[in-house]
Amino acid sequence: MGYNACALSLLLSLSLVSVTHAENITSDAYFYGQSPPVYPSPEGTGSGSWALAYQKAREFVGKLTPEEKVNLTAGISVKNGCSGNIGPIDHLGFPGFCVSDAGNGLRGTDYVSSWPSGIHVGASWNKKLANQRGAHMGAEFRKKGVNLLLGPVVGPLGRVVESGRNWEGFSTDPYLAGALVYETVDGVQSSGVGTSTKHYIANEQETNRNPERNKQGESMAAVSSNIDDKTMHELYLWPFQDAVLAGSASIMCSYQRINNSYGCQNSKTLNGLLKTELGFQGYVVTDWGAQHAGIAGANAGLDMVMPSSELWGDHLTTAISNGSMEASRLDDMATRIMATWYQLNQDKGIPNPGIGMPADVGAAHEKGHVLVKNTNNALPLRKPDLVSMFGYDAKGPDFLEVSIGYTKGTPATQNSTLYVAGGSGANSAAYVDSPIDAIQRQAYSDGSSVMWNFDSQDPDVDPTSDVCLVFANSYASEGFDRPGLSDDYSDTLITNVASKCSNTVVVIHNAGIRVVDNWIENGNITAVMFAHLPGQDTGRAVVDLLYGHANPSGRLPYTVAKQASDYGLLLHPSEPEGEYWLYPQSDFSEGQFIDYRAFDSKGIVPRFEFGYGLSYTTFKYSGLQLQKKSTPWSTYPAAAKIVEGGNPHLWDELVKVSAVVQNSGSVNGDEVAQLYVGIPNGPVRQLRGFEKVSVNSGKSAKITFSLTRRDLSTWDVTAQQWALQKGQYKVWVGRSSRNLPLESTFVF
Repeated sequence: MGYNACALSLLLSLSLVSVTHAENITSDAYFYGQSPPVYPSPEGTGSGSWALAYQKAREFVGKLTPEEKVNLTAGISVKNGCSGNIGPIDHLGFPGFCVSDAGNGLRGTDYVSSWPSGIHVGASWNKKLANQRGAHMGAEFRKKGVNLLLGPVVGPLGRVVESGRNWEGFSTDPYLAGALVYETVDGVQSSGVGTSTKHYIANEQETNRNPERNKQGESMAAVSSNIDDKTMHELYLWPFQDAVLAGSASIMCSYQRINNSYGCQNSKTLNGLLKTELGFQGYVVTDWGAQHAGIAGANAGLDMVMPSSELWGDHLTTAISNGSMEASRLDDMATRIMATWYQLNQDKGIPNPGIGMPADVGAAHEKGHVLVKNTNNALPLRKPDLVSMFGYDAKGPDFLEVSIGYTKGTPATQNSTLYVAGGSGANSAAYVDSPIDAIQRQAYSDGSSVMWNFDSQDPDVDPTSDVCLVFANSYASEGFDRPGLSDDYSDTLITNVASKCSNTVVVIHNAGIRVVDNWIENGNITAVMFAHLPGQDTGRAVVDLLYGHANPSGRLPYTVAKQASDYGLLLHPSEPEGEYWLYPQSDFSEGQFIDYRAFDSKGIVPRFEFGYGLSYTTFKYSGLQLQKKSTPWSTYPAAAKIVEGGNPHLWDELVKVSAVVQNSGSVNGDEVAQLYVGIPNGPVRQLRGFEKVSVNSGKSAKITFSLTRRDLSTWDVTAQQWALQKGQYKVWVGRSSRNLPLESTFVF
């Protein structure tokens, strides 16, 4: 197209993107060039495992008329319960396909399961369970005739603490999110259902995510995530790279702008990063209604529009006729879409959408609960005579229906147990097992009595209560950012109960970070658990943990501050202001210093650090060993043909780290051993490995970590490559980002 994309990309990467002040900005032409143009859109190569799928797809597309090719790229309206559909091509035996929400389980249908949400999986730090959850979810989607699961989520990553969709993703850390999205994609697609990893990219707030009219009636553009090249690679692109490496069939582009170019027509992020640098072989689909350009979007790398749009359709064939779009681009769009069909063996038959799901295949719903306080072994409970229960979250919902609607606005809490949060990421449940249901079953088994009051903020407490359980929640939903990280009603409820009960245990089902310093140091509050979003078995899961049938093994996938203001400017979403009133801007000027990276760099002491979590047993670490591979030194990875995920040499092992974990307590338990690396000229430390192991009481287990070239590199904005630095690298191994008893160094 005549653009020197490489030179423009380099100029952009050398400094943070910022906009020059002007008195009155009334046209988006003011921002042209801030996101470098990268053209043409690369054709899928069919590399690696995609070779046969691409061969079949090219043969199929070669038999299509231009109109049929266009029909493959745009959704149609069919009343079959799917979120979106691609129409059939009958004469070639192609039945069309169905795409549906969400990354946490099917939404808006019956006979399916409400699975633990992304944040719950993140808190489990369990790669094996993430894969199993994906496989079981994929099996349910396939039974319903769904070809593409709209998820998993790694955008938002969690930059904005109050973001309404952080709960759908795994973690604020790109390494943890990347490891778990890899397993999720692999698990789902093992069932023959594709994934559409979303929302690509830098989609970090709900406020102004779409164009809208402001209070003055003026038309506003969507917010722009203004991000530099180094931060893009080292933080936000990282988990998407892992999803591509795992073979994600699709990537969903996001609503907002990136450097003032809409995400679904941003040639730098789609053509440049995704399809060229990462070697993505699948197709790019819009979020619903995220298309803002027709031919320009196609040329920028967009392959499919959901739902159908007037900007698409026969305009594509017209554009080919008049020369504004190459016929090869339409062929590539259709080929990429059909290649996923063959890659997942969906040509061999997949059921039409319908009912008849099997029984719930089960999941370890308790693995994402994080015990953060347990004074004098208040937990586990041991057949208490009287259990008193309080709080709105302990009870089940007033009704359970197939259809899950959107909440108008985002209340601080939901007036029933919070097993999943709101919006398109919500899922449908076969049933909801509430905490009060499960406690009563346990009481029957133990011969205990149970009393409760779920309505009063200042309930009476029987003085003979052995334990007082207080259940609260913290809600979030798509379309709105959270009103805060705590709420007065719940905090007052907790302190009121604690003032009357010397053994008060607090359980919070939280769809995001929840600050607790208004009451956490109260001596009568003996235990606190972040229960996150465990899905339909919420009661059974929490009772298993409260009574010691299972040992807590969750760890925080984010940092809990002592006060909300500790998160600084990243607490709230960016709002339009000044001369950019019509074109809201969100400058990612903090670079990669979000969450624990920011707390470490600023010396802020958190309430509970990233990776923190208690167990009913204790663990000791010893025997740290480092082994550098005898690989010849090179700053950059050796040149190689780009495959899914990028240069294959990024995954060359450079250093092997091992340690011994001993269960020094009296209870069998799971430990999450965490590896952090201090890369020269980077953050104090960054997560670069984790393993969850079961260790019996008195026994030990050896943990081994592999540090790859990518793990140890930083993004060189001049060379546009991952680069190793000369210097000393620090290595820590331990239980959390601030509990790291083992430390060593190595030098490159």
